[in-house]
Amino acid sequence: MPDDAPLAPHGPLPTGGTVRPITRWGTPVMHRPQARVTSYDDALRALAADMVATMYAADGVGLAACQIGEDVAMFVFDCPDEERVRTVGLVCNPTLTLPEGKDRVLEEDDEGCLSLPGAFVDCARPDRARVDGFGLDGEPVSFEGTGLLARCLQHETDHTFGTVFGDRIPTKARKKLQKQHEAEADEYPPDWPVGESPDPD
Repeated sequence: MPDDAPLAPHGPLPTGGTVRPITRWGTPVMHRPQARVTSYDDALRALAADMVATMYAADGVGLAACQIGEDVAMFVFDCPDEERVRTVGLVCNPTLTLPEGKDRVLEEDDEGCLSLPGAFVDCARPDRARVDGFGLDGEPVSFEGTGLLARCLQHETDHTFGTVFGDRIPTKARKKLQKQHEAEADEYPPDWPVGESPDPD
């Protein structure tokens, strides 16, 4: 974990994990709802540590368990909000709450996914989001944010329900995304990010 990473409101992210290859779009586990967490045990903690190590090695702001091939409804994140304040956290069995009615404002911005590396297109999402769920010990956790953090919370919760952000954009934009990914394929071998050094920032 980067030395300057803030502590999560519900405790620090687990450390000591192993960097694993990131699972790509098209793999079945990426496109189905993930199994709910029912046992908050050492195996779950070990998986979370691997997710944290992999997220930092890939220079990501969030990572879901399915992105390292595990059918578990959990994600980790280390992401700034629109005020550039970083929040770190871990959520099992997330439930997403978004603004409704006059409070709902869509923000269109670049979005990418570590499971389709090297590609970014605009994706409209609500500018604020809240996620409730459970931490590694089964304790209730809640995170809320704006800007990139709001986008991250929505993106990662989507993963736990088998949705990739490409499912939320028009066909033309998805084709553009795929072309970008294919053009960058040489930069991201099948075992990426194994062997990468975590970003110290």
